Amino acid sequence: MANPSAVCNGHLHHHHQKQNNLLKSGIYKKNGITKGTKKNGVSNGTLYKKTFIEHFEQAPMYVAVLTFLGFGVGTIFGYLRDFMRAWGLEKRNVAAEREQQKDFVPLYQDFENFYTRNLYMRIRDNWNRPICSVPGPQFDLMERVTDDYNWTFRFTGRTIKNVINMGSYNYLGFAETDVNALKTVTIELQKYGTGICSTRQEMGTLDKHVELEKLVANFLGVEDAMVFGMGFATNSMNIPALVGKGCLILSDELNHTSLILGARLSGATIRIFKHNNMQSLEKLLRDAIIYGQPRSRRAWRKIIILVEGIYSMEGSIVRLPEIVSLKKKYKAYLYLDEAHSIGAVGATGRGVVEYFGMSPDDVDVLMGTFTKSFGAAGGYIAGKKDLVDFLRTHSHSAVYATSMCPAVAEQIIRAMKCLMGLDGTTQGLQRVRQLGKNTRYFRRRLHEMGFIIYGNDDSPVVPLLLYMPGKIGAFARRMLEKNIGVVVVGFPATPITESRARFCVSAAHTREMLDTVLNALDELGDFLQLKYSRYSKSSHPELYEETRLEFED
Repeated sequence: MANPSAVCNGHLHHHHQKQNNLLKSGIYKKNGITKGTKKNGVSNGTLYKKTFIEHFEQAPMYVAVLTFLGFGVGTIFGYLRDFMRAWGLEKRNVAAEREQQKDFVPLYQDFENFYTRNLYMRIRDNWNRPICSVPGPQFDLMERVTDDYNWTFRFTGRTIKNVINMGSYNYLGFAETDVNALKTVTIELQKYGTGICSTRQEMGTLDKHVELEKLVANFLGVEDAMVFGMGFATNSMNIPALVGKGCLILSDELNHTSLILGARLSGATIRIFKHNNMQSLEKLLRDAIIYGQPRSRRAWRKIIILVEGIYSMEGSIVRLPEIVSLKKKYKAYLYLDEAHSIGAVGATGRGVVEYFGMSPDDVDVLMGTFTKSFGAAGGYIAGKKDLVDFLRTHSHSAVYATSMCPAVAEQIIRAMKCLMGLDGTTQGLQRVRQLGKNTRYFRRRLHEMGFIIYGNDDSPVVPLLLYMPGKIGAFARRMLEKNIGVVVVGFPATPITESRARFCVSAAHTREMLDTVLNALDELGDFLQLKYSRYSKSSHPELYEETRLEFED
């Protein structure tokens, strides 16, 4: 199993004898570690208050070779099948231009569709599976079959019952149908109905929205907050209101599409830094200060850093203490997307700011969604009152988008009050603690089995590396045969050599459910030969505290 890279007080601690081998294997992540005992003018010992452990083990060389070979074979057969379709030897299912439009500029670029047509279609049955129950720790699945190799599907009328759900973002288990738990939601639904039919700036602001915004601000420990009806639009429609032409956006290379779209729509200059790599970020900040804008060399109007709390494909947690130190040093702004981290990490579920023991004032723009931990829909932006007041006037979502459904707002209020203990119980705190226990148990067992998994030990997002394209479909189908629903991801959503299964651990998962999944993974890992890890955890952890090692670029 992978030996973790541990950043403790800003330094890497591990044994001299294993250092070179482990660095060559790629197990230890160098991102964010700079030469010297000082980091950005602040001793690294003051940045991290707890051990920060992440895993990014590289696969053996033969795995990469076989992965490329698999894509190569698939490509060759793809061209062969295209040849057969062109000559009428195989039925052509893909969309084609009409004969009347043969002199037009093509609407469908044939080569761009090659991957979808010849590779994705072979394993398309592993996505878009319709469920017919609440997405709790278990769900019911509508069975479907295909008669034309995944080009179309038909439903059999049969339901696959009690499939263990390892794919939904139901981190705290608030996606539930318990009548007693949803009593207040039912009351609000009967009182307000299902829709608002207006925007926030017109007649779409209700007392429930005001109540929710005050509660969110109180929960996060900030001056004010504003909520939106769609999580994706919270990023894509508000970033253009905050920055524009003459501004510089520094974006992590693995940021979510909503952040990327918002940055592009803003018209600001965008520069990308390597994932969680503080040297890369600091170089961009330094160059931005020294050289200013291209051609004119004028100073940038604003410099804003876009990062996520938990990265949904890697399972890694942002190095927030170091980023805050950099943003203070270079007088930049920080925009933190806590879509996957709010509710999921931190002693009381208040996200990565609490996880690192930092102040909310250290982050200029706090963004999060209610679609994961709160079992609802929508998102929020929180921070200084001046910031929120500005967005109430200038946000595209506030001006043009329909307001959040009142019943959804009540669901968020219910879940947030539970987390804060305002419902008179400790159930919320128990859910947060149970999620942490389940996460650490699930990750530890996968390491012991020999799988390569990515991310932080405290992240409920657990990517398990599959690598080879042929194993994506085989893995998901075999797991479903064992009544386990999983999410598999491949190129272009991931690097071409890093196809993976992504598990999302929930507080609602029982130990029995997790053991069922783990036993199935152990068996399937042997059958598909997925246990690529070459290292096991040290039985002598004290060895890793003997020496401090500091890496250079």
